[in-house]
Amino acid sequence: MGHLDDFRAETRAWLEENCPESMRTPFSNDGDACWGGRNWTFASDDQKIWLERCVAKGYTAPTWDEKYGGAGLDRAQERILRQEMKRINARLPLSSFGIWMLGPALLKFGSEEQKLKYLPPITRGEIRWCQGYSEPAAGSDLASLATKAEDKGDHFLVNGQKVWTSYADKADWIFCLVRTDNSGTKHQGISFVLFDMESEGVEARPIKLISGRSPFCETFFENVKVPKENLVGELGQGWTIAKYLLTHEREMIGEMEAPRPLSEVAAQTMGLVDGKLPDSLLRGKIAEAEIDDWAFKMTMGRLLSEAKAGMSLGAKSSMLKYYGTELNKRRLELMMDAAGQDGLEWESDRSNDGQLARSWLRTKGNSIEGGTSEVQLNIISKHILQLPGA
Repeated sequence: MGHLDDFRAETRAWLEENCPESMRTPFSNDGDACWGGRNWTFASDDQKIWLERCVAKGYTAPTWDEKYGGAGLDRAQERILRQEMKRINARLPLSSFGIWMLGPALLKFGSEEQKLKYLPPITRGEIRWCQGYSEPAAGSDLASLATKAEDKGDHFLVNGQKVWTSYADKADWIFCLVRTDNSGTKHQGISFVLFDMESEGVEARPIKLISGRSPFCETFFENVKVPKENLVGELGQGWTIAKYLLTHEREMIGEMEAPRPLSEVAAQTMGLVDGKLPDSLLRGKIAEAEIDDWAFKMTMGRLLSEAKAGMSLGAKSSMLKYYGTELNKRRLELMMDAAGQDGLEWESDRSNDGQLARSWLRTKGNSIEGGTSEVQLNIISKHILQLPGA
């Protein structure tokens, strides 16, 4: 057997032995995901056991170096781990903006002291992070942000407001873009800082969406003291770090996957006649969506191979974000079609408190968060297709 075959066999055996049965079912609601943090309460003993076992193995951030809490896997091994977890429907042991977004930025731009301080607690689920980017007057034009950080010698004094700050009311720390200089271009005066959400002067207020729920908050900073050692990278390097981090955020949003195939969900809700869905129009739409989903997975596999070869994802993250977003919206639209009038249930035990309808409404925000679809199309036109005038 080859090296990767051995790794697959070992991984399969480990997962079979260590993943609890209750952690081998799709998420039924938002509460099933484990986000960690200093105020986290586990939904079950199995959720805690699954996280602890994956932490010990380095599987919450498998490609990170072992000294940072990872497993030191290469991209090919990570892909096998994902495949084997999917084979048994294993739940993600830890959902974390620290892993998906901040971690890659710290690995590239952070000092060794910052990596050793922040990365291991992130992999253990001890710190829950939120992202302080968008502002009321700086959404798609993020470089126009106005949240200010004044140099006070040994610390910065931060004043301003962020909006659409996901889970800010539940997060322990924030990675935040602030303006440290107004003398140059708007891009040049931005810096990237980290600070505790329990710092004096920080307030997060939840924003309710049309789904009746929301992870989003508006966040206010009034004379918040941020130690100088919490500056990541150089002063004024924030825009470079922000762009790098956004590629990982967009890749994460683009990778949204349905827990079960659409055809399986539709068969369960509608029933089959002569072995197929009775609605031929819906059947055709589902087939088209599943073909597109497979094509998207093939594209992601190709980009993964390019990353393994040392190529930068760059503007291709916008391609993943845009198409992944549209696919997710189509999936939920078709699931609503398949559910018929039952899909409109809003509050009932049978509908899991209107989970399908609320999820469908939530997808409308996918084409806004992480950079609007219009902005992604502009980036694709300019940097990938290189269209004239783009």
